[in-house]
Formats: sequence, C-alpha cells, structure tokens
Amino acid sequence: MGSHPESKDSLPTPVTPAGRDALEAILAHPARTVVALDFDGTLAPIVPDPDRARAHPDAVPALAALAPQVASVAVVTGRPAGVAVRHGGFAGVPGLEHLVVLGHYGAERWDAVSGTVTAPAPHPGVAAVRAELPGFLDRIGAWQGTWIEEKGRAVAVHTRRADDPQAAFEALREPLGELASRHGLIVEPGRMVLELRPPGMDKGVALSEYVRETGAEAVLYAGDDLGDLPAFAAVDKLRSDGIPGLLVCSGSSEVAELAERADLVVDGPAGVVRLLAALAARIG
Repeated sequence: MGSHPESKDSLPTPVTPAGRDALEAILAHPARTVVALDFDGTLAPIVPDPDRARAHPDAVPALAALAPQVASVAVVTGRPAGVAVRHGGFAGVPGLEHLVVLGHYGAERWDAVSGTVTAPAPHPGVAAVRAELPGFLDRIGAWQGTWIEEKGRAVAVHTRRADDPQAAFEALREPLGELASRHGLIVEPGRMVLELRPPGMDKGVALSEYVRETGAEAVLYAGDDLGDLPAFAAVDKLRSDGIPGLLVCSGSSEVAELAERADLVVDGPAGVVRLLAALAARIG
C-alpha cells in the first residue's frame, strides 16, 4: 500500500518500482500523459443513493489545474456519460475544454469540445431484464433491502441498504448471472452493487482504446472497486508494451484486491484530489 501526501503540494511515493518509474515518466513528459479516473468512489464519495453522488468539492479545480498540462484527462465510468458530467460539474469549466467522459464502460462518450454524447444503439437484453427484474427479485426472496438503479444502457441491483449487504450481494451473484446470461448480458460486480450490462466493453477496453487514440506515452489510472480491475489489467498490458503506467487505488477496505495491485493507495476521493493537485503543482 502507498503512502499519503504529507501536504497539499507533496507527491506520495509509489511503493512499486513500476509505479515509481511511471511517476517519473509522467513528471518528465506530462504533455504525453493520459490521466484517467473512475467517478464514483474516486472523484465522488460513495453515498447510499447514487443519484446524490457529487464530485468532491476540490475535484474540478484540481482537474482544471492539471488538464492543460497533460495530453488528456478522461473520466471512465459505468454511469451514463451525461449523468457523470452533471454529477461531476464538468461542463463549461475553464481548463477542462478537452475533457472526455467515457460512460457505460466506454459505450458512451462525452467530449467537452462538442458538449455532446455519442453512443451506439442500446442492447435489447437490457430492456428485457429491466422488465423482468422486479418480479425476479421478489420470487427469489431478495426484494427486501435491495433496490434497482436504472442506468439507461444497463440496470443495477444494490444491496448496501440490506440488513447484511455483503451476504445479500453474494446471494444474488449467481441468480443475477443466470438472468443476465439468458438475455445476452453479463454481470459486473462493484461495491455492494451488481450491474447487468452488455458484454464487450469494460473499463480496460475503454482505457486501452483511448490511450491508443491519444498516442499517450504514459498513463495514470485511479479507481476504487471491482469494475476498475480491467483498467488495472489494461495498464499492466500497456506497461508490457513499454508505456509506463501508475495504478492508484482510492483507498477502501471493501476492495482489498484493488489496493493490493495498486502502486499507490490514497485516502478515498479526498486523497485522489490531493494527488491531482500535487501533480498539477509539481508539473506547473
């Protein structure tokens, strides 16, 4: 696990050689670096109701200070791109004129340049699962304490409000996996949430494609939950191809697997924001 910044402008030291090499590369060549970040749990604190999630109050100022100094800043999220833009307060911000939000794990894209979202047609299985899910949860006795979040191109079942959230989460994994499979979907686990969505896109695919598109020669990726593991794997692959990568975990005791793979663990969204601000200060 990594150390925390000692002050607002001090950079923490990654605990792995690959992480230290990546930070050195980012500082040496910021204009060739992509900074990619998850939203919920990374830029925004986790809250019981996702509709009330908002970016940390210092996130936008830190991003706006850093973005003009690097090749690109991208937010990579399972949320619809437009929702992340709204909840993040990213639109029309000086310094974020070239921000990109890759929503629905990269299936949607919002560019600050145009202010518009581009996306393919929705998968028909999502509508089928949406219709079937309430009765399905009721039949298997899992309605109490769980609730459904409508995500447009996906649908999610949350267990955080259940009496035993982890037990409810584990009990639902297999039956929701079977329901998803029946409709050509997959289940993406997160922090006390199981999301049913189309296959073929994940944060790793989205990140890899975006790094290739930008021609970046270094990358930083920060995330907080199981849905970020594919992005971590993508950074590992980029490293093997000679592109330095820094893996940051927005610290959580809920997802030890991510923390164990990270080069640097920071103290949740506040720690991510401090890291971004420290990077901007050091580069500037």
